[in-house]
Amino acid sequence: MTPRTALGALHIGALMFGLTGVFGKLAAASPAVIVFGRAVFAVLALAAFARFASPTRWEKLRGRDTRRLLLGGLLLTGHWVSFFISVKVAGVAIATLGFASFPAFTVLLEGLVFRERIRANEILLVVLVSVGLVLVTPTFDLASGATTGLLWAVASGLLFSLLSLTNRAGSGHVPPVQAALCQNVVVGLCLLPMAAPQLAEVRPLDWLWIGLLGVFCTGLAHSLFVASLAVIKARTAAVVFAMEPVYGITIAWLLFDENPTLRMLLGGVLIIVAIVVSSQLDGTKKSNAGAQAPSH
Repeated sequence: MTPRTALGALHIGALMFGLTGVFGKLAAASPAVIVFGRAVFAVLALAAFARFASPTRWEKLRGRDTRRLLLGGLLLTGHWVSFFISVKVAGVAIATLGFASFPAFTVLLEGLVFRERIRANEILLVVLVSVGLVLVTPTFDLASGATTGLLWAVASGLLFSLLSLTNRAGSGHVPPVQAALCQNVVVGLCLLPMAAPQLAEVRPLDWLWIGLLGVFCTGLAHSLFVASLAVIKARTAAVVFAMEPVYGITIAWLLFDENPTLRMLLGGVLIIVAIVVSSQLDGTKKSNAGAQAPSH
């Protein structure tokens, strides 16, 4: 893969991740069913990639690896479920921008968990995200679907940040695709009891959206991200993935007539700038968060 091809693959992956909320809204199913189906299809896609396209040899899991992957799967479950609840309650735009708060949580939690000093530019990142979230929310009323949905989306961002830190703590042994596959297996097993009674009621069209969500927005997008890292630096990849909210909001605007206000657009710009700033800061750190695409 050449650098130009890898950059194109990254943009395709970012577009696919941006479609996550769109497919979630198109699927007329509960968040539990959507996430369960997504995990099943993602496992199949990641297994195919690992079998036919990945040169990386899988590692035998140690006890601590198994525990970290189990914890990661539980965090991924909560992250996805809370995100799709936000999509159903508040729409794609607010859900996507609320989730995009995760770099701010990562900065704060890294300082606490790994005892790393929080620098002035990292404080600026937190401020940008906080102001952006205030602008994105039309009104701070818990009875409002927009406010409730934003809170679910922010919770999704927090859980993804914890997932990234969990993966960072276990970096260097388990290959990213292997870790992603194992965590998706955990997601499927966690939601099987809740999803099973509802599966017979899922329409064929909804299975199409869920299948696209699992294969393209999870398995293929993650595989493109991992493959491109062999050619492109993780910090460059993170900057490309800052386009993910732009893709998601634009497509939601075209499909669902979710017209963002000027205030929401300004808040979105601040959050996206924060993502870019975060990627530049991460360029000086060796982190497994770089090996895991910011999918949701």
